[in-house]
Amino acid sequence: MNTPTDLRHETFKAERLTCIRGQRVVFSDLSFAIPPGTATVLRGPNGSGKSSLLRMVAGLLKPATGAMRWGDDTTRPDPEFHRRQVGFVGHQDAIKPAFTVGENLRHWRAILGGAADDNGVATALAAHDLGHLEDLPARLLSAGQRRRLNLARLGLVPRQLWLLDEPTVSLDDDSVARLETCLRRHLDNQGSALIATHAPLNIGPTAAIDLAPATMGALDG
Repeated sequence: MNTPTDLRHETFKAERLTCIRGQRVVFSDLSFAIPPGTATVLRGPNGSGKSSLLRMVAGLLKPATGAMRWGDDTTRPDPEFHRRQVGFVGHQDAIKPAFTVGENLRHWRAILGGAADDNGVATALAAHDLGHLEDLPARLLSAGQRRRLNLARLGLVPRQLWLLDEPTVSLDDDSVARLETCLRRHLDNQGSALIATHAPLNIGPTAAIDLAPATMGALDG
């Protein structure tokens, strides 16, 4: 796999982020930093904004206030540059059921701008024990296999910050262990991660962001 020339091993910084959905303030004035080689876990009850925050950092949801930056850069990052720094796996999968497992990964690799290298696809498949399913149509996959296929795309093209929304859902113990191995390897290589999860992950020390009900409220007026 080719590493993008502008991939930065720098601290991701969020400054005074506010999220408003409908007429509800989900969270406000939220600031945090995620240095290279570290993972941060999002904690809080359903509705506290964990998924919204991940989508915001992924560039899929615009903050009502606040800014996101990389390193010591004092300017807002170009959206395309920011997109190349993050890898996002959310609740919704992007699997094309008519494609095989391998074809799905090659499709994602093209979208993500990766080099046409089947060794990279094979490595991504092996990391999540999907190699024997490479030629299987994705419509035949179980829920756990679909989840593993979605996670496998993180290994196709290097990204600095992995954004994971409940990544262990539908995974058995062996699959969780493989995910933990991938996460530890990513962190060892000075990658970083922001993870919303109710399940403990064996990936070493982690920081935490608590999105509690006390941070939520209704808009005035």
